[in-house]
Amino acid sequence: MPDGNWALSADGLVKRFGDRRVVDGIDLHVPYGAVYGVLGPNGAGKTTTLRMLLGIIEPDEGHRTLLGRAAPRDASDQVGYLPEERGLYPGMKAREAIAFMGALRGLDWSVGRKRAAVMLEQAGLGHAIDSKIRKLSKGMAQFVQLLGSVVHQPEFLVLDEPFSGLDPVNQERLEALIRAERDRGATILFSTHVMAHAERLCDRLCIIAGGKRRFEGTVDDARAMLPMKAHYVPHHPAPGIAALLPDDAHEERGGWRFTLPADGIEGILVRLIDAGYGIAGLSIERPGLHDAFVRIVGEADAERAA
Repeated sequence: MPDGNWALSADGLVKRFGDRRVVDGIDLHVPYGAVYGVLGPNGAGKTTTLRMLLGIIEPDEGHRTLLGRAAPRDASDQVGYLPEERGLYPGMKAREAIAFMGALRGLDWSVGRKRAAVMLEQAGLGHAIDSKIRKLSKGMAQFVQLLGSVVHQPEFLVLDEPFSGLDPVNQERLEALIRAERDRGATILFSTHVMAHAERLCDRLCIIAGGKRRFEGTVDDARAMLPMKAHYVPHHPAPGIAALLPDDAHEERGGWRFTLPADGIEGILVRLIDAGYGIAGLSIERPGLHDAFVRIVGEADAERAA
């Protein structure tokens, strides 16, 4: 598709630091209005990729467009960015810190202060409106910085490892904020190595490992890369059961776990019933994003080691 169909488009991005190719030919296309996840293990090249997409650093090869601009910095007033490195002026009050970040993106100061007060109340941090950053907990200060990245109501929001350092309560608040920004019409790109957040939030995602894009698609696409599993519990346990199950069957949680055959489980169940073992329990388990991630990254590690 032409770049005009994408909020963000990148083709063949390469970044070298010395002799090391940190990002190695990454393509990325983010539809307007989507929540898009960039997943990968630590050191995969996620942060470097995000910085190139925003124009903070320049790629050595490849090109990218952001909101239709060939130079991403030309769209900076319409972009919100939470960097991996957190940092606010410790002497500023929470409301002023948020308004200040909005002013850097062209938002009127008085409008920013009003919005900041409302956003802090909505986030359950109304008590901290006039507290100085140095008086806030690390998690609260991080959330203030997050609010500062969206106070100007950007079209495109980039969050680098936004869940890192947040307690479960603030993680829930952040998920709610991401959904609210999506409902407002923003396009959201965030990086993470925690699969649960991506599984709940992302319309599409890519997985980066070793500086290369190893997967792109929906959460369901990633899950579909792995076969479903069955967990069978017999009425009458006995060693002979193993002979009637697939080769990868192993005992687990009082029963047997195995890969679901391509032709279904019905034939196996008939054999088990005919042999007198019965069925006390049966569940079909769909692989999670975590399972797909481990497989994709594991294959990438094996490829690099070969």
